[in-house]
Parts: sequence; structure tokens; C-alpha cells
Amino acid sequence: MKIVIAVLLVISMTFPVNGLDLSAPEVEGQAQTVMPEEIPSFGEGLWYLIKSAIKLVRPEISDQCKLCLSVVAVAMIGSVLGNMQTKTASLVDLVGVLGICLILLDNANTLIHIAASTVEEISNYGNLLLPVMTAALAAQGGGGSSAALYAGTIFFDSLLGTIVASLLVPMVYVFLVLVVANSALEHDFLARFRDFSKSSVTWVLKTSLYIFTGYMGITGVIAGGADKAALKAAKLTISGAVPVVGGIMSDASETILVGAGVVKNTVGIYGLVAVMAILIVPFLRIGIMYGLLKCTMALISVFARKKCVDILQGFSDGMGLLLGMTGAVSLLFLISIVCFLKGMGG
Repeated sequence: MKIVIAVLLVISMTFPVNGLDLSAPEVEGQAQTVMPEEIPSFGEGLWYLIKSAIKLVRPEISDQCKLCLSVVAVAMIGSVLGNMQTKTASLVDLVGVLGICLILLDNANTLIHIAASTVEEISNYGNLLLPVMTAALAAQGGGGSSAALYAGTIFFDSLLGTIVASLLVPMVYVFLVLVVANSALEHDFLARFRDFSKSSVTWVLKTSLYIFTGYMGITGVIAGGADKAALKAAKLTISGAVPVVGGIMSDASETILVGAGVVKNTVGIYGLVAVMAILIVPFLRIGIMYGLLKCTMALISVFARKKCVDILQGFSDGMGLLLGMTGAVSLLFLISIVCFLKGMGG
């Protein structure tokens, strides 16, 4: 790895270029449909992404609402039958749990695949963008900083991407299976195993981000200076909006805000917006389902039987884990891009 970085830096420094002369790789697929044709600033580009992504996912919201209404209907029928037939209440609960599972399982499987493919797509784009950013920073005399940034980002991205694909995605499936099994059988062992699988995914994501941000801090490439009011608002928003890694993302928001606020480099602007373009549509799809499941759970908790509420809680927690995965990988690259930009003076 060190030899590869050294060769890259030597090659990049043989050309009389600066950050403005280099071009960021273009995004492909669905991300291209939401990318603006021109990106005068990060804020305008992000606002365009949000509007485009909302238009794109709007037709899917009605389908997700129908799923949640079906869950409400099953929970309501189960509540009525369970109260009428107390002798067969356990059987009614089992049927209700399986009914909700059948309603939500296909959608959950689709969203898991979307999250996994999004993580892979962000990693692939980052592997194309980072050499450009490295060459731009090295050409301006930041050879040591560019090497530290490139090596750290590539290492942590490779590690986190492998962990997500090989361990965390299967763990989400295991978690959902345990949610269904525990809701149906209510066994202490299943409940403990379910909680362990969830906490394991959470711990891996948080630890990976803590180590990465710690590495960036030690190498001296993270520094603050954002407006305190804007920073506080961003931290509160991110911390509450993103499950699992929201607290870490809010802690890192100062770096993102500072870098985004001073971006003048066209490569950096495009890179930041491109990562967000890859993330935003899948993130909205999963996030909307997460929010709808939370609202549905709050609604049925008024009248539904406990097992129905528990399985809905489990599925919403599963969506939260998916949000955490996509958010963690995206945050890794956003911080790296901003650090490159700060090294190039914006």
C-alpha cells in the first residue's frame, strides 16, 4: 500500500496542475438522474438533490403507506379476536405475528439489498474520486497530508465495506429472524440473542467511525471553526435523525460544515454532491419506511396486542440499522473529501 501511494504521489507531482485543473469522476446509474447539470455551490447542489430525490421517491410512499395500513388492519383484527376468544389468544397472537411478518418481509428484504448496494456504490465512487483529490493536494505541496488522508480513507473504507457486506448485512437478516421468532414464542434466549445481534451491529459501526475520526484527528487534518449556531442546529438534527450513528455524525458535523462552507474547488464541490447523490435516494427510501413503521407502532400500541407491537418495533429497528450502515460509509467519505479540501485551501 505504501509503495502504491508513493508512486501515485510522484506521478501526480510531475504535472504542473492544481486542484482546479482536475476533474472528478462522474456518477452513474440512479445518482446521475438526481445530479444537477451545474453545481455553483455545495448548498445549491444539495438543495437540488433533495428536491429531485423527493420527486423520485414520492410514488413509493403510497405503497409503503399501504403496507403500514395492512399492518394496522391485521393488528386490529388480532386485538378483536384475542379479546373475544381468550382461550385461543396465543394462537391469535401467533397468526397476527406471522401476518405482519408476511406483509413487511419482502419490503425489508428489498431495502436491505438497497442498503448493501448503496454502500458498495459509495465505496466504488470513493475509490475513483480519492486519487484525484490526492493528486490535487499533492500538487499544491501537501504530499504528507494527502498520503495520510488517502491511506486512512482507503483502509477504513475497505475495512468497513468488507465488514458491512460480510458481517453486518447477514446480521440484519439474523436480527429480523430473531425478532419474528421472539415475537411468536417469547423466549428469553431469543430475546437476548436478538438484542445481542442488534448491539453488535451498532457497536461495529460506532467503533469504526470513532477510530476513523480519531485517526483523522491524530493526523491533524480535522479542525473546527463553523458558526456555533449553525453547528449546534446541525448536531441536534443529525443526532436525532440518523439511528445508530447519529451521535457520531453530529460530532463530525463541524468538519462537514466548515469544509462545505468554504468549498471553492470544483472537484470538491462535485465530489461532495456526488456522494450525497448516491446516498440520498436509498437513504430516503429506508428512512421513510423507518418513520412510517415508528408511526404505525405508536398507533397500534393503543389497541394492539403486545406481540404485534414487538414485531413492528423489531422491523423498525432493522430499518434503523440499515440507515446506520449507509450513513456510516457516507460520513467516512464526506469527512475525507472535506479534509482534502481544507488541505487545498477550499
